[in-house]
Amino acid sequence: MDVSGGRGQPRPGNDESAEHTGPEAPAPGGTGDAPTAPSAPTPADAKDARPEGPTPDAGAPAPESGTPQDTGAAPDHGPPAHGRDRAPEHPEPPADRPARAPAGRPEHPDHPFAHSGSGKGQAPQRPEERRRGGLLMGRPFGVPVYVAPSWFLVAILITWVFGGQIDRVLPELGAASYLVSLFFAVAFYASVLVHELAHTLAALRFKLPVRRIQLQFFGGVSEIEKEAETPGREFVLAFVGPLLSLVLAGLFYLGLLAVDPSSVPGVLLAGLMVSNLIVAAFNLLPGLPLDGGRMLRAVVWAITGKPMTGTVAAAWVGRALAVCVLIGLPLLTQSGALGSDAVDNVGMDTVLDALLAAILAAIIWTGAGNSLRMARLREHLPELRARTLTRRAVPVESDTPLSEALRRANAAGARALVVVDGDGVPVSLVREAAIVGVPEHRRPWVPVGTLAQDITDGMRVSAELAGEELLDALRATPATEYLVVEETGEIYGVLSAADVERAFVKAMARPS
Repeated sequence: MDVSGGRGQPRPGNDESAEHTGPEAPAPGGTGDAPTAPSAPTPADAKDARPEGPTPDAGAPAPESGTPQDTGAAPDHGPPAHGRDRAPEHPEPPADRPARAPAGRPEHPDHPFAHSGSGKGQAPQRPEERRRGGLLMGRPFGVPVYVAPSWFLVAILITWVFGGQIDRVLPELGAASYLVSLFFAVAFYASVLVHELAHTLAALRFKLPVRRIQLQFFGGVSEIEKEAETPGREFVLAFVGPLLSLVLAGLFYLGLLAVDPSSVPGVLLAGLMVSNLIVAAFNLLPGLPLDGGRMLRAVVWAITGKPMTGTVAAAWVGRALAVCVLIGLPLLTQSGALGSDAVDNVGMDTVLDALLAAILAAIIWTGAGNSLRMARLREHLPELRARTLTRRAVPVESDTPLSEALRRANAAGARALVVVDGDGVPVSLVREAAIVGVPEHRRPWVPVGTLAQDITDGMRVSAELAGEELLDALRATPATEYLVVEETGEIYGVLSAADVERAFVKAMARPS
């Protein structure tokens, strides 16, 4: 597919820009539940409501006034003019490259330019890409591993609680028991990392990209960017994590047989064996966002043939599981069913158990809800098309005054300007935010070339791109505008990153 651009008559795009309807999308859920793409509105929805014909304003329409749209970057209200001190002559539009709209398609309204942020803004990104991952610990298998700040709080808590238990078992250690407990906390999270690496290796084996692994409060998360293609792969991808935790528990048990259980190595091996058994058992619970929930999703998907049905079933089981944890865990602890003595009165331990249950229930409930939202996004993924979101564009030469370029764009119902050389080859894109920063009385003196951003190879995208392929292309080269070309290299129009981001937000608000 030829996406390198080229010469010739530009074909105006669709001018379909989604409305900015809400806040940013939420972060993804657990392993493999990252959102895959935003969704664009269908062309028919926008075309039917579009008024016809631009209304020029004194021959040189000003960009739409108001607050710039939220694109994640501050608007670039740069210097109002660069270069010339006198007004150049106003050249007529070249006869061999007239700006026109396709027949039968209504023109755009009278405000041809929307505000799309600064010329060096970020391409649309999934929300989790905007957050810091924490402390980078390494890149096993090329996947970055981060330790979130919340991990340090949990490590301190584990050191305090487990250190007290070691002090009762091995009182001769004294204060050194807390050093042993700190070693246990690190070793436990190393086991969690091995659990997540199992998910990562399975994903890489199935050619699913993994964005990162993050160790955080109550465990870890492997952020897999794409969904497994079959329910069988989905099941394997979810099962390998708990399986490896069980294997680690078995290895620690074998090590425990070779040492004195009342020694420091024996206490550590016993603690790691029990903790890995708990991790495996907890993750096998059949509700999203846990691994058992993804296994349940795979089973329902295989039976019904519909991945969305599997997601809905596993997510609601996850929510029911959250309620059971919230109510059942404190009751089990107080009754002594988990191995401790029964408690008749309400003390500090009971309050801590209730708090722990509330935190676990909130994590499960939120993860299940996120899984549902991500599944709805995947349903709308095919609707996100470069051809749908592309704005009409007109070609202008770099020395064309801004007022004249806007007049041509308004006459053609276009909302973007492409700077071309003498042979008609596109060389740069005029930044909308820079246009906004130029006062109207200065526009006859400002050449469009001073407001343009050079087109790099990554800023040329094919009009045939859609869904996740389109998002990947935009994330690879962050910019605010992209040149959209046909397979033949003919100019189709200009794609604004702000339009794609608004389409993402709109997709989050749409029902399944």
